[in-house]
Amino acid sequence: MPEQLLFAMEVTLNGLMAGVLYALVALGFVLIFKASGIFNYAQGVMALFAALTLVGIQQGQVPFSHLINAVFGTEIHHFPWHVPSIIAIILAAGVMVLFAYLVEKYILQHLIGQPDIILFMATIGLAYFMEGFGDIMWGSEIKTLDVGLPQGMNLAIDEATYNMFGYGFFIDNLDIVAAVVAALLVTSLVIFSQYTKQGRALRAVADDHSAALSVGISLRFIWVLVWSIAGFVALVAGIMWGAKSGVQFSLSLIALKALPVLMLGGFTSIPGAIIGGLIIGVGEQLFEFAIGPMIGGATQNWFAYVLALVFLIFRPQGLFGEKIIERV
Repeated sequence: MPEQLLFAMEVTLNGLMAGVLYALVALGFVLIFKASGIFNYAQGVMALFAALTLVGIQQGQVPFSHLINAVFGTEIHHFPWHVPSIIAIILAAGVMVLFAYLVEKYILQHLIGQPDIILFMATIGLAYFMEGFGDIMWGSEIKTLDVGLPQGMNLAIDEATYNMFGYGFFIDNLDIVAAVVAALLVTSLVIFSQYTKQGRALRAVADDHSAALSVGISLRFIWVLVWSIAGFVALVAGIMWGAKSGVQFSLSLIALKALPVLMLGGFTSIPGAIIGGLIIGVGEQLFEFAIGPMIGGATQNWFAYVLALVFLIFRPQGLFGEKIIERV
């Protein structure tokens, strides 16, 4: 088999793995958009905050230690213990549920019936507040996240492809784990959305807040529920990205890569978030492999947005989004 074709196959597989990580972030956007009809600008920061909280709990870091030391002249930084990874993940998930409750109580509750642009602007303010709050609470230094996930080249795939093609494919074990986790999350969320009472209520709230309230649906409960689920999805995405590249404040920028994913898959489709992520992941890798050398490289920085722009022109609702027709 030609060597260039083997390279293309390896690039495609790695693109699929990267696409899964993009899709994990996009899932949080879809969930909140389905429940409230707004784009949650804070989703990327939620992934950052969840990862920061997980590392802080796991390492026994004292919250706000920098502020406490500056005010009182002390030198405290860590508790004399470390928390096992599974317990730290459970506690971090609990923090994200608490965060969802506080967002509903102090922000969303006061914005019921307001135009969508007001809710969107509120999420922008929330994003910058969370980023600053996370900095004060856990510090701004780059942190290492280790929850026991396998990393490095998958030797079984490398050996199997070498025996088959004479060329071993490099596939990261962490990317494989992310793909499995994403598949389980999507399956669970589709079942929840389509076959549970709360899932049907979520869709009703997305269609019309006032109508949902009139038939007895608790808007407050639905918003806390969906922001809690989105917080859990953000925690999972933060774990995957944090384990891959470290927990740092640039982690919040992964939300920008989720934008073209949503434009391709549709803002209201959970499976669409996964398909869009895979298309972006594979597309940017293959485009860089085939076209990048001809035009100077670095096409991964802009390919996804150009592809999304094309979709906006010809199919603005995305591949799986709902086409909205309004009579005027």
